[in-house]
Parts: sequence; structure tokens; C-alpha cells
Amino acid sequence: MTDVINAPIPNKTKGNLFQKLELDMRLLGMIGALFILCLGFSWFTDGRFLTPRNIFNLTIQTVSVAIMACGMVFVIVNRHIDLSVGALLATTSAVMAMMQTQILPEIFGLGHPMIWILAVISGLLVGTLIGAFQGWMVGYLTVPAFIVTLGGFLIWRNVAWYLTSGQTIGPLDRTFLIFGGTNGTLGTTWSWVVAAIAIIAAIWAMWNARRAKSAHGFPVKPMWAELTLYGIIIASIVSFIAVLNSYLIPERRLQRMFEDRGDVLPEGLTVGFGLPISVLILILVAVVLSIVAKRTRFGRYIFATGGNPDAAELSGINTRRLTVKIFALMGFLCALSAVIASARLSNHSNDIGTLDELRVIAAAVIGGTALAGGFGTIYGAIIGALIMQSLQSGMAMVGVDAPFQNIVVGTVLVLAVLIDIIYRKRVGAK
Repeated sequence: MTDVINAPIPNKTKGNLFQKLELDMRLLGMIGALFILCLGFSWFTDGRFLTPRNIFNLTIQTVSVAIMACGMVFVIVNRHIDLSVGALLATTSAVMAMMQTQILPEIFGLGHPMIWILAVISGLLVGTLIGAFQGWMVGYLTVPAFIVTLGGFLIWRNVAWYLTSGQTIGPLDRTFLIFGGTNGTLGTTWSWVVAAIAIIAAIWAMWNARRAKSAHGFPVKPMWAELTLYGIIIASIVSFIAVLNSYLIPERRLQRMFEDRGDVLPEGLTVGFGLPISVLILILVAVVLSIVAKRTRFGRYIFATGGNPDAAELSGINTRRLTVKIFALMGFLCALSAVIASARLSNHSNDIGTLDELRVIAAAVIGGTALAGGFGTIYGAIIGALIMQSLQSGMAMVGVDAPFQNIVVGTVLVLAVLIDIIYRKRVGAK
């Protein structure tokens, strides 16, 4: 008995290369599809699709949909759906725009530093309350989520219109605009600092996971496989930041920036944009929600309820209250996306968030979230959002008409669900 206890933890020696590396085949499939998509559009656009400028624009265009897609993972995993996300984004955007341009300036005066802070807080609060109200109707009144959020789709889109009298509201607070993309980046130096922190955090998390497996007697990957994964992570982060840093601020804009500070632009000086603040927010949201999904009781309850609602309720989980929390979180993330979307546009417009319902649900499903509930990943939803945005941006650069773009997106969504069904059947058969 003592010999068994003191025996070394076995390494995983069987299986192919992917099995030894413990790589998710769905993740590899999505990354492979994104890679092929990018190469194809790069070929059709004579290399313009993969320039630093277009990659930078692609990232900031993806953020608002990706943030909502992260929340949609929890909603769909719990066997619900939310068709109101685009309309809720519009309503919270309208609330924040009115706070910045009409309500708060009368209280504090134009340009006061509290304006953008209170505007953001008000938008997040309104989004959370609306989401909680819809969740209450679904959880406690047992109205199907499809009906509640379809009604919300019609209601909140028109509430946004009435709040602004159908007008475009702007200009928004200058500090608020830093959340939009080009108006707010970390610069090259701080981008490398963030990259270093991300690398250290990722390796630390993987090493701790390895130690936890060893401590509980589970087999671990061979050390060469572990080091290979470290190398892939480091190369990916470094490459991403290097590309963003290589996109240079235009000379005229850089000159104006120096003039605003009372300085003169040194001759020959070039400065890169670096990591956008909006992308940093998306990364933080992804990290927090991944921890919530894997490390907290709330996350475990979501997946348990999605896997078997009846068993979850019999085990003591308050599924009604859980539903309220999930939709409240979805509302909060819609408001956060509204901050980024309106800041990127520099104003609130009536069509903001239009068709985001399609994009968000498609991103979650393409990312591997099961419509039957019980399974989904945050990183999958983000990659799904990136695939969606790459499709739309690439087709726009090639010159494909907007109606045909929607046809392609709808086709991809159906194919993604079909592939997921086939994959699950084969895995279940094994």
C-alpha cells in the first residue's frame, strides 16, 4: 500500500500529438478556419487584409460583439436565448449619450471629469436592471426566454428612439471616447508591459493546474508538451502585440498631439498605436468570466442547470434566481458593449447595435456553445466573434454586397450548428 501511495505520477504517453498536448479539437478547428479565412481574403485583397492597419481595425470592430457573446454563452448554456441584446445596447447607449450631452453638463458644467464616469455608471446600472427584469420574467413568471427577449427586442429599440427623439446624439465626452479604439490605446511601451503580464499569468495558471493534477494523482502532460504549449502562448501574445505596435499613428495626427501639449514633433519620430483599451477590456472580461465559469459556485450552477435542469433543481439549486442573475449579467455586458460601440462611433446613432442579435448568437454558436445547453466556452465565443467580423470585413474589402454578406453569415451559422451536431454524435458514439 505504501508503494502505491509513493509511486510517481504517470505522464500521458499514449495518444497522438494533439492528445498529448491536451488541445481542444474544437478550438483547433476554429483557429484553423480563421487562419484559412484570413489567408483567403489576403489573397483576394493583394495582402491588404493582413496589414497591421486592418488587423488593428478588425480587433476594435470585434470587441463589442465579443463582449456580448461571452455573456450569451452563459445564457445559451442555461438553455435560454436573448434576442434583445442589440436593442438593449441601443437603449443603454442612448441613456449614456443623454447623460453626457444634456443632463450632467447642466449639473456639473461642460467638460467636468465626473460626467463620463456617471454616464458609464448609469448605463451599466440601466442595462443590469433591464436584464434582471427580463430574467425575472423568464425565471419566476416562466415566460419563455424567446418570447420575453423578442418583446424586449421591439421594446428597447424603440425606447432608445424615444429617449433621443430619433436624433443622433453627440459629440460625446472626450475622455469617454478613449474606450472606442483609435482614440484610446496603451502605446507601444505599455502594450509590451501588458504582454509580459499576460505571459506570466498564463504560464503561472498552467503550471498551477499541472501541480494540482499531480497533487491529486492525475496523469500530467510530458514536460516537452508543457514547454511546447508555453512556447505557443508566448509566440501568440508577442506576435499579436508586435502587429498592433507596428501600426503607426499618422504623422499629421501625431503632430497635432504634440501641438496640444505645446511641443514640436521631432523630425523622423514614429509612434505605434499599441493595444487598444477596448481590447484590453475584452481580455479582462474574458479572464473574469472564465474564472467565474470554472472556479465559482455561480459558474458551476450554470453548467449543471444547463446539463440537466431537473436534477439541478432537485439538488437544491435555485434555478429561478440563477436565471435572473444570468440575464442581469447579460444586461451589464450589453451596456459595457454600448460604451465601446458608441465611443468608437463618437456619438449615439439610431442604428447602433442593429443586427447584433444575429452576430452575438452566431459568435457563441460558431464558438462551440451547444444550443441544447450544458456546454460552451468563453474563448470559443471570442474566436467565433472574430470569425464573424473577419467574414464581414473581408467581404466588404472584396466588394461583396451587404445582402450577400448576410446570406453568407446565415449559411455559416447553419453549417456551424450542423458540424457541432455531427461532432457530438460521433463523440457520444465513442
